[in-house]
Amino acid sequence: MNSEGIFDLAEKQNELAGLEDDALAPDFWKNPQRVQKVNKRIAFLREEIADYEKLNSEIEELASWLELAIEEDDTTLHAELSSGLAAATNRLEKMELRLLLTGEFDENNAILSIHSGAGGIDAQDWAEMLMRMYLRWCDRRGYKTEIVDVTTDDEAGIKGATILVAGAAAYGYLQAEAGVHRLVRLSPFDFNNRRHTSFAAIDVTPEIDDTVAVDIQAEELRIDCYRASGAGGQHVNVTDSAVRIMHKPTGIIVQCQNERSQHKNREIAMKLLRSRLYERYREERDAELAKQRSERPDINFGSQIRSYVLHPYQRVKDVRTNIETGNVDAVLDGALDAFIEGYLKLKAQRK
Repeated sequence: MNSEGIFDLAEKQNELAGLEDDALAPDFWKNPQRVQKVNKRIAFLREEIADYEKLNSEIEELASWLELAIEEDDTTLHAELSSGLAAATNRLEKMELRLLLTGEFDENNAILSIHSGAGGIDAQDWAEMLMRMYLRWCDRRGYKTEIVDVTTDDEAGIKGATILVAGAAAYGYLQAEAGVHRLVRLSPFDFNNRRHTSFAAIDVTPEIDDTVAVDIQAEELRIDCYRASGAGGQHVNVTDSAVRIMHKPTGIIVQCQNERSQHKNREIAMKLLRSRLYERYREERDAELAKQRSERPDINFGSQIRSYVLHPYQRVKDVRTNIETGNVDAVLDGALDAFIEGYLKLKAQRK
């Protein structure tokens, strides 16, 4: 097993050294946008190099154990060698996967949006289940999350939600989840306990920082402030702190009601708007991507990327990669890596 085949350590170290030298220049801190971009790249490179060095150390240690076991004909080390080899192989596979993230914004934070589709109350409950699933997945990876907007229903579930996900390559990984997700189960909302099919859609866009120019004119915006809604008690504001912004030329609407401060909610809403506007502009200049977007299917039958079946059997299957598992509970608790890795590898093969 040779990690150097997928990772040019010298190249990464030289890039890191060059960026750290740039950060020492007297005029470096005069440009906040460049500071943000360089610091982000430095952190990313340091993490990549640390992962490589840890893997290399594990491989060298395994080689020493193997040499000792052969010299002394010691069979008691077999279990340790097998366990260590499995751990090193797993780390190597994750490094290989990360090196597939070569898109323009794959290293960025992500904005994940959930929309309930066909299926009524069951679909809204399904959308809330998906929100929990992604929050659990983010927690497993050590990503920070912030629910900036959620639209609830009086009966059950959510109609939609928007989550900011902060962490290394969050967008690169979560882009695999964009699409329609289908649930089949015995409905807890059906008096006759019949089987129901529900749908929800996931949209994922990269968070666009201030280093990317997005032209937004004040006269193009309609900004409304309103009282936030929530579960009651301390979760409901008594002032008009929630913010909704509409970009008139495109019709894009974003909103945030997570913070008690109207100023903070406005800041987050503008961040969402910048990211979605950039995504729109990127689509317009990329004809093929625009075509794919325009042909995006309804959130309904025959349009799903993944099916979650709870009855009459238990199975989760990704229709793009044919990866499947019978451990539905684990998936709904955030065990999504196999599906994400499968999609990213398929995407790389197609390229």
